Parts: sequence; structure tokens; C-alpha cells
Amino acid sequence: MNEVFRQEKKFLISIEEFYKFKALFSKVMYEDAHSKEHEYYPVRSLYFDSIDDRDYQEKLDGVEVRRKIRLRNYGADSEFALLEMKQKQGEFQKKRSLKLSKEDALELIKGNYSILLKYKETFAKECYAVMTMHCYRPATVVTYHRKAFIAKENKIRVTFDYNIVTNESDFNIFSKTLNEYSVFDPYMVILEVKYNGFLLAYIKDIINQCEKSQISMSKYCLGRTISKHYVY
Repeated sequence: MNEVFRQEKKFLISIEEFYKFKALFSKVMYEDAHSKEHEYYPVRSLYFDSIDDRDYQEKLDGVEVRRKIRLRNYGADSEFALLEMKQKQGEFQKKRSLKLSKEDALELIKGNYSILLKYKETFAKECYAVMTMHCYRPATVVTYHRKAFIAKENKIRVTFDYNIVTNESDFNIFSKTLNEYSVFDPYMVILEVKYNGFLLAYIKDIINQCEKSQISMSKYCLGRTISKHYVY
């Protein structure tokens, strides 16, 4: 089980600005393991929510302490998935994740949450309790392209996410034939900075070149465009 506790800042930038900032960060940070091999890599997340859409509504209402539960992989060819719970606590985000086999992830997608009981980690038991007690079910799949950079100091990550598409009817994140549709301007990119404690000065200097205001944007809410009316 992996756990991180960090702050996150998001900015909405253009494709042109993306190439500018990508070049700047490439000079002072390392590409993450996935980005080293490709120009970008796919990220696909299945979001779960309660039967009364509690997590979705709490995000819209700006509830100070809230959570999201998702199952994430890195494209249809992935042989595993990460069960993740993100908890918003003021300015901070707590993220815990557990690696699941492809077979167990498929069982989770089917609604067989009892598969989590075979894992020894207490986080698995917590997810099982929350998902069964509040009647969680698959809500939407969100897929996008990502370019990411890391700094070894202070666990800083800078990500660029774009080409965001979704599917609200087929929840198999391992499928190669998901009928996904766009929910985001293809000429815009979400720049996100994730850090623990403080930003290093040389990274902060680059971020300060971004003349855009911070945004509060949820990919999960973007993915509920059909079943929910959402304006960001």
C-alpha cells in the first residue's frame, strides 16, 4: 500500500503553452518512468460513487473534507490496476493506493467488492467497508493523455493532462473498444503541480510564468456529463 500527503495546484493552459512549459521543465526535472518511453502515456480511471452520488455532490458543494474512490490503470494493455482513495482535507490531498491484479480488478468492476478481503492491507478492508456500506457502484470511466515530470527532492510532480474522454456505460478499463467521447477542449491542457510541504524555488519560478489563475477542476465531474449536468 502506498500513501502520499500533498498539496495540488491546477492551471488551465493552451497547447502552445504546454509545449513552452514542457521544454522548461525538461531542463530541470526528470521525466517519470512512463514518459521516458513515450511522448505521452494513457491514464484511465474508473470512478465509483455511492448510489446517491455522495462524492459527486460533495465536490460540487465544495465540502471541506471529501473523498473519491477510483480504479486506475495505464491503458487497455495493463496487467494490473491501482485501487485509490483520494481524500481532500483543506489545502491538502491524501492519496492511498493498492495494487490489484487484473483478475481482481475485473471482479471489482463487476461489483464483487469481497475480493478486497483477501488482501492483508487494512486499506483494502477500509475500501470494502466504505464501498459496501454506502452502496458504491461504477459511475464513469475517464481516460486522458499525460506527460509527467518529477523532482527527486520533496517528491514534486508536474503533470500535463489533455485529450480527456469518458464513457458512462462500459466500465471495463481493460477494454480496447470503449466507446469514449470527448468532454474537454482538445486545444487546452491541465497543468498540475503536486508537492509535499513547499515548492523548490527553481520550479516555483517556472510556475510563476503561468499567467493563468488556479482552477478547481475535477476529471470525475467532467466524466459525468451525460448523467449529470456539470459546468466548470
